[in-house]
This record gives sequence, C-alpha cells and structure tokens, in this order.
Amino acid sequence: MAAYQTPPAELQAVADAPRGPLFRLGPRHGTALLLSLPGLPSISDVAQPELKLAGLRINPGMSSQSRFDFANGASLLNIKTGQNRNISGLPKEARIADTAWSANERWIAFSRWGNTGIELWLIDVNQASARPLIKEPLNAIAGTGFSWLGASEQLLVQLKPAGKAPTATLTPSGPNTQNSQPGSKSAIRTYADMLKTPADADLLDWHLQSQLATVSLKGEIKKIAQPLTLLATSASPDGGLILTTSLRRPYSYLLPVYYFPQAVEVWNTQGKLLKTVALPLQDRIPPGNDAVSKEPRHFAWRKDLPATLTWLQAQDDGDPAKEAKIRDALFQQSEPFTTQPQKLTGLAWRASSLQWGSGDLALIEESWWKTRDTRTWRIRPDHPEQAPELLTARKSEDRYADPGEPVLAKNAYGQNIIKSDGKVIYLIGEGAGPEGDRPFLDRYELDSKKSERLWQSQAPFYEIPVAMIDENRFISSREATTERPNFYLHDITSSTQPRALTQFPHPSPQLKGVQKQKIQYPRKDGVMLDATLYLPAGYDAKKDGPLPMLMWAYPREFKNAQLASQVRESPYRFNRISYFGPQAMLARGYAVLDNPAMPIVGEGKTEPNDNYLPQLTMNAEAAVDAVVKLGVADRDKIAIGGHSYGAFMTANLLAHTRLFKAGIARSGAYNRTLTPFGFQSEERNFWEAKPVYQAMAPFNFADQIKDPLLLIHGEMDNNSGTFPVQSERMYQALQGLGVRARLVMLPNESHGYRARESIMHMLWEQDQWLETYLKTKP
Repeated sequence: MAAYQTPPAELQAVADAPRGPLFRLGPRHGTALLLSLPGLPSISDVAQPELKLAGLRINPGMSSQSRFDFANGASLLNIKTGQNRNISGLPKEARIADTAWSANERWIAFSRWGNTGIELWLIDVNQASARPLIKEPLNAIAGTGFSWLGASEQLLVQLKPAGKAPTATLTPSGPNTQNSQPGSKSAIRTYADMLKTPADADLLDWHLQSQLATVSLKGEIKKIAQPLTLLATSASPDGGLILTTSLRRPYSYLLPVYYFPQAVEVWNTQGKLLKTVALPLQDRIPPGNDAVSKEPRHFAWRKDLPATLTWLQAQDDGDPAKEAKIRDALFQQSEPFTTQPQKLTGLAWRASSLQWGSGDLALIEESWWKTRDTRTWRIRPDHPEQAPELLTARKSEDRYADPGEPVLAKNAYGQNIIKSDGKVIYLIGEGAGPEGDRPFLDRYELDSKKSERLWQSQAPFYEIPVAMIDENRFISSREATTERPNFYLHDITSSTQPRALTQFPHPSPQLKGVQKQKIQYPRKDGVMLDATLYLPAGYDAKKDGPLPMLMWAYPREFKNAQLASQVRESPYRFNRISYFGPQAMLARGYAVLDNPAMPIVGEGKTEPNDNYLPQLTMNAEAAVDAVVKLGVADRDKIAIGGHSYGAFMTANLLAHTRLFKAGIARSGAYNRTLTPFGFQSEERNFWEAKPVYQAMAPFNFADQIKDPLLLIHGEMDNNSGTFPVQSERMYQALQGLGVRARLVMLPNESHGYRARESIMHMLWEQDQWLETYLKTKP
C-alpha cells in the first residue's frame, strides 16, 4: 500500500480554504444562527468503526448514521440590528451535528457528538447561552434523534435503550439461502451494504431500537410506550400524537431497509396505540421510473390541522404499464381514526409534491416520467367535492417555463404552510432563460391565475430570495463571480440598496482573479449546448496562446431536443474553486471547461439511450471545437473527466473517440451486466434492451481505449451500481490489454470522498496525471 501523497501547495490551499459559516434563519426571521465549520476531517475520523446494514452506514459507538461533518462554533445574528453575539456555554470541542429552531424563535435545540454518545443541548436565544438538556444519549440512526413537539416548550426525542449489542458466533450454523419462485418477478436494482446473515438482521434490530420520550425545557423526561425498531417518527402539529414507522420481520437480503415490512402506527403521548397500518415487504414493485408500491405510502401529518393523517395510494397497483384514468389518490383521516378514510383527490399521474395551506388551499403536483409531463393543481382539502383547479402544466425539462415554488410561512402550530391570504400566494423561482438563471419573486393570484413580478435578480449578481419577512421585505442570498454568497435584506417599496446582513470573506483570495465565461455552441445536429469556461487569473488568449485543458461533465437524458438546448445556470454565480470539481486545476495553470452540456435525447417512442454513443460523441466534438475556436485550448492537450455517471462517460469517450489525450474517471460503473435492472434513468432491464446495455458499457470496448485513463474509487462506495469492483475489473481489463491506466482505491471512502488525506491524495493523483499527459510530450 502506497503512502498518502500531498499535492503542490496551490492545490493544498484549495482543499484547506475556509468553509462556511452556515446560515440558519429563525422561523420568525428575527435571528439567524451562524455555524462555523472546521477544516476537512482526518482519515482517523473517517476510519472509525462502521456497520453496513441494509443500506445504512452506522457508527456503532454513537448510535448514529456515520457522519464526519460538524460545526465547531455558533453565534446569533440579529436581522434588524446586524449585531452578532457569541454563544456562551458551548464546549471546547463543540461538534454540533443537527439543529432545530423552536417555532417561537426563543430556543434552538442541537445534537452534539460527545465522547460516549450523542448529547441533546439547548440554546437560549435571549441569553445567547447553551447548556446540555439531558444526560441520556440519543439514537440518531433514523433521523436526527430529536424534534420540537407542537408548541415550543417540549421536544420529542429518540433515546438509546441500555444494553449490549448481540454478538455473532464465528462458527456458522449453516449456509445463507435465498429462494426465487417461478413466475414471481422482482426487478430489483443493485444496492450496496445489504444484510447477509441472520446475525446481521439481529444487529440491525438492536441498533434501530429507540425509546420515544418527551423532554421539557427543564430536562424532564417522559417515556412513551415501549422501545420500537424505528425508521421514522414525527409529531402531529398540535403535539398530541406521534406517527411512527417501525420494522417488522422477515427482512430482505436484496433490498435496503426502507423496503422492509413496516408498521405505520399512531400513538398518543401517554403511550396508547391508536392506529396501525401493516405494510408488507416491497419486493414486487413493477419496473419503471413511474412505478410505486401498491400499498399506502408517504404517511404524514396535514400541517394546517391539529392531528389529521394523510397518505397516498396507487390506484393502478403502482404499475405504469396498466391503463388507468386515475393512478394516484390522496387520503386523509382524523383522530380518533375510527371513520373511513376520506379521499381528497385523484390524479392521472404520480403525485410528486404536496404543500398544505388551509382548508381552502393546498397545492399538489403530479408528474409522469415517461413523457416528462408535470402539472400543479389547487385542491380544497375541506371541500373534496369541489373539482381541482389546474394552475400550471409544463414539461419537467422546460426550465424556462418553471413557475417557481410557493413561499412558506410558519402557522400557529409551527408548521411550514403556504404563505397566503386565501387569494394570493408568492413564488420563488430560478428564472431560467436565454441569459441564464435570474431568480425572481412573484405574486400569484389564485383566481385569475396571473403572476406579478415583484423582484428579479439583476446583473452582475446572482441573487435568490430565501425568506419573506412580510409582503414587502425579504432576505436574499447574493453572489457575484468574485463575491461569495452573502445575505441581504430587501425592501421592495424602497429605492435604497439592500442592506448586507453578513460579510463572509472570499475563501480563496489567491484565486479571486479567475476568469469565468458562459459559452454557447451548436452540435452537428443543431442542438445548442452550453458550458462554463474558467481561465487562470491574468491569462490572455491572444498573448499567451492556448492552454492545456480539463473538461469535466455529466450526461443528462432528455425527451425533447429543443428543451435540451436551454441555457443552464448563471454567468454571475460565484467562482467556487472546489477541491472536488475541476476548478482546482486553475491553480496549476490549466483552463477548465466545467459542465459542458452532454444531453442524450430520445424523442417520441425512442429512448434517450438508444442513441447514447452517437450523441455523446457529438457533444464532446462540439465542446472541443468550441474551445479550440476560442483559442483557449490546444486540441492535442485536452483531458476529459467526471465523477460517477461522468466517469462512465469518460471511459466511453476514450473508447469511442480520440478527442482527448487523457481521462480521469472517479467512482464510476463500466460493466452494465452488473446493473441488469436499470441504471441512471434507464427503465428497461438488460434482457429487454440487451443491445443498448452492451453498446453503452465501456468495459466491452476496453480494447479500443488508446489514451491513458486514471481510475479513482472509494473502497467503501455505497452508491447503487458503482461498486468498487467496477473500477477494479475495468483496470484489470486495461492492464491486461496493455493500455496506460492507473487504479487508485481510497481506503474508508464512500461514493464521495471525505478525509483530508483522501482529498489531498486525489488532487495529487489528478495533478500528476495531467502534468504527465497534457504538459509533457510523450
């Protein structure tokens, strides 16, 4: 095993650039919590013991899902005065994990990773002081382990019961077996970290055991019922009832925990069980991106009422291949849950989002992946006999037509509901258009279905509203190419400039002069493409000539060529020089083409992947021609790279073109027989579209790769389909065929890399690769 390497100082500076702080606005918009962030965690932190059970990554010592990112300090910002107060009482090693404001903005609860478990702490906003609330450790494997209960005087917590984890015997009692029955089809995609033995199932049960309890602001604990094997829990808006989802046996060895048999139950705070819905193992969901379970799903509380339960249920058995006028239905049922559920509305497609407002207003969105259609309806929950009103209809790919999302506000229960007087709602959107994204704030009249533009972002800034204080004032996040995002207070009725609430400095001032340009160019079939071009500070193409270039991309599927041509993002976004993206190489004198569009279009009955390779090649050719024409890149000194599906793209471009002199493929999948029941957006299985799977797999064409390929992968990748063996087998093929290749397996890393040592080594590998094959003559 080789030692970790460190890249040149300029790349180290990118990785070690200051992060944060995070901005957490209070529900009444009077105060914001600012969380400071430390540098990247060390490999010793990332290498802590970790259990991999049914799709969960568990830190057994902390009774939490594995995490390595924490805040190391906190302060309180007064929105009106701009005063920033430090919070007293925080421990020296803060290690703040999750935070939650109380509805009255008087308190902030947060979890802290202590020495022996996860602690629950409380911040007094008036006093700007923090204190531990209880001694008992939380169980944060399923969720954060705490939430506010009803008003702002109690918390609902998940406590870790006492006891020791079961130990598995080293001597097996027999083989582990699975059975498949003739005619019983189960098209399951490939998942990582599945259960393997009965001992794994016992261990999962033990770690998910949680004791529900309420905690007062004085730290008084009141337990609710017996411990449950909890997957999820939430309190009703009035705080009187608890909705839980817990596991039931038997478990699956092929599916993640969320598909296991479950019991959805409603309890009162005295521990009385009021309602139970038993859900079987979800291993027979039909194929297709529009498919869902035929069982009730998405149980939740209606946010505008004290204690009304809602859920969705497919009316076509969840099968998109079946003909049906109504495919989904929304139901509700109120305490004491003895009457028949009430159907609120039926939908012709799948429900994709739901926002509550009042008895006369809720917005439900339906969509159909196959056609990329989406519609938003207004329903009147207290009057289900009234027909829904269609508000918007568009293609989900049509960013220019996106009307935005409704602004939410806290109601008397402390729940986020649609901000409305019954006649008007407000919408915040990205404002996509030919000039790039220009976020907006609209006033929308429900009766006339007309919008009034109240405000829109203007050059040279990219600015987006994050919260409305009232009808005239809102808080925005503003950035420019050389200014990192900061928060501002706007008054629509005033001609004065917005007031800055924060003044976060540039994290990498040494790269402040980096040049950024949004470019557009056509591919051979007329589809317009775009990309973001970055050039080193002080560079002049006419004076300095073309540079070696790194392109970094990720393909996307479309059903409409015209919509695939829409401009993405904004030319005024902050130049984020991230260690994980390609921009870090600007510090080494490279030009960077970030996110060059790689649309794969399949119109009508043709699926996008039916013509994946020809379109991928056209996309790459167009990008190369564009940067060469601009004079910023040398055609013989361009490398291609990508992460995950971008790595798959990279290997394919090296196999089927000679456009690039080197490739960097991180955490990819290359052999599609290892993902036989679909990948990315591909709905068909291997046997239904065998030619497509075979043609798209770069592993099948490893003998055609002539240019050097760097493969990087986390040894503990938990992403569906991108198993570490994908890179290992791809490298073995290249090595056996005599192709220049290098395989780097990062210990203890998942699909995204976390440890500072891993990030530094990744940058070193990429730098060495590009220096060798782009800057040095072969």
